[in-house]
Amino acid sequence: MAAPSVWLTTLGCAKNQVDSEKIDGVLGDAGFTHAAAPEQADVIMINTCAFIEDARRESIDTILELSEARRAGARLVVLGCMAQRYGQEIAEAIPDVDAVIGIDQYSELIPAVEGMTGWQGVRLHSSAMDILHEVRRGAPAMPFAYLKVAEGCDKTCTFCAIPSFRGRQRSRPIAHVVAEAERLVSDGVREIVLVAQDLAAYGRDTDRPERIVDLVHAVAETPGLWKVRLLYLYPSEIRPGLIREIADNGKVASYFDLSLQHAERRLLRAMARPGGADRYLRLIDDIKAAAPDAALRSSFIVGFPGETEADVGTLEGFLEAAGLDWAGFFPYSAEEGTSAALLPGRLDHEEIAERTRHLQTIQETITAGKRAGTVGQTIEVLIDQIEDGIPVGRSAREAPEIDGMITLDRGIQGQVVQARITAAYGPDLEGIVAG
Repeated sequence: MAAPSVWLTTLGCAKNQVDSEKIDGVLGDAGFTHAAAPEQADVIMINTCAFIEDARRESIDTILELSEARRAGARLVVLGCMAQRYGQEIAEAIPDVDAVIGIDQYSELIPAVEGMTGWQGVRLHSSAMDILHEVRRGAPAMPFAYLKVAEGCDKTCTFCAIPSFRGRQRSRPIAHVVAEAERLVSDGVREIVLVAQDLAAYGRDTDRPERIVDLVHAVAETPGLWKVRLLYLYPSEIRPGLIREIADNGKVASYFDLSLQHAERRLLRAMARPGGADRYLRLIDDIKAAAPDAALRSSFIVGFPGETEADVGTLEGFLEAAGLDWAGFFPYSAEEGTSAALLPGRLDHEEIAERTRHLQTIQETITAGKRAGTVGQTIEVLIDQIEDGIPVGRSAREAPEIDGMITLDRGIQGQVVQARITAAYGPDLEGIVAG
């Protein structure tokens, strides 16, 4: 019997992408092959997202589209957050789905796929897959890789349902994380991006003395690594030691992804998040004092219940004062099972959309000004890929897939070059490789 082929589609965040890469690696070890297209696959898998309503809608649409596209006899498997959160509902609403496997059932994935295809796996590894601690991954297509260091979250933000289906925080031992980083670098990765629901709180859930600073320092020592980057830092968890490690360690990208969510203190209290504009500006001052050239990113919820025009004005003023390099704005989504969904003062979608566009326009102007200020500088650039013959990369100031890019005149994928920036176009830059 020929080995069955699998097509895996991934939706949602970087943490889902990590899970998919690990699933891909374990499938490969079991002898399954990659399908060239979903129409040619024996098994189609969709790793779904359930974070907000738009993500759930995209997941459902993708399931239906791939169900329609599959060839006769092919199997359809739904994985990920929607499978975890709404497994029974999916099975009942979409009878064409052959299996719904939630995050805490991934140890059953290989036996389930073997059972539906009749394939007897290679069995190179006898242990069941643990999606958090698993280090096997498919070969990276890019010279960067996300590395998940913890699962779940202990925070009680009123707008977020993640703890209800991802569970409490569970941190990996540093040795396991470093082993995965070393494996990725040996496969050609030059930049490791550490991710978790609450990255700065890494290690708080264990009886080991390991903390985020220890983790960052250990990963940064991986031979052959260009940079390690941290994504999603809960502001109240950022301690002076972490700021110093990011600022002073040359192998760590001087990049602070601050999960601020708003600037109006009253709304932040309703979100069960400490802080406010003044407190956040002091944190930014502390970061800039330690790392004057640090890049700053944040994300904000627009239209949280009770938000007023004055609150939007507070956020406007904060954006102007903070001078963030990057920011994302997300319309509030009332999530089932969250306390914020029961709050009065809900805004209509059109009003939220208008406020979101307004804030995005303000930040786009700030970002464009920041980018224009880099023209004439010579900076290190990691070339991610070659698009239509043109090298495209990033410096330490740009996180993969969410920030701007830098196009160059020459270079090869995975190479780190010195480039002089010659032009800026909104969030994107052009440069010439030096030498």
